[in-house]
Amino acid sequence: MKRIALDMDQVMADLVAKFLSRFNEDFDKNYTKEDVVGKRLPELDEQAPQALYNYYGDPTFFRDLPVMPHSVEVVERLSEHYEIYIATAAMEVPPSFMAKFEWLQQFFPTIPQHQYVFCGDKSVIQADYLVDDTALQLNRFKGTGVMFTAPHNMNMEYPIRVNDWLEIEKFFMDELNK
Repeated sequence: MKRIALDMDQVMADLVAKFLSRFNEDFDKNYTKEDVVGKRLPELDEQAPQALYNYYGDPTFFRDLPVMPHSVEVVERLSEHYEIYIATAAMEVPPSFMAKFEWLQQFFPTIPQHQYVFCGDKSVIQADYLVDDTALQLNRFKGTGVMFTAPHNMNMEYPIRVNDWLEIEKFFMDELNK
């Protein structure tokens, strides 16, 4: 069975939606995802870098991130044909460990805990595919990288790109038939 490694933030979990919701509430703003197209979150506003730092320092911030549409059922269907691993760059945000673990347990209980990889540089991941929203991680990965569209990467070119979970499912089901 081939192995797929899935990133969490902006692939399985909608970090941008949570950040914008909290930032807009805290700073009386009305930013939308369109406002971060082609930008990283700290580039949104002069207050955004400190807010992001504070949110990431909150050990509960990652606990209630919205689940990306169709991700749960697609992961379940793909797991019939592939080994599914979670590869999250949690080392960049150490307070997120427990929240991410609990989030995975709640929304993706069919993925065994021993298939969670909390790492930094994903080049260490031994998988056939990596689905991620970050070009840096995809470029370091030794297998086939699949870019998941997120506001910050919409203007980037990448050889294999998927825009949502239904496209992920189609891509990987087509790969089975090659």
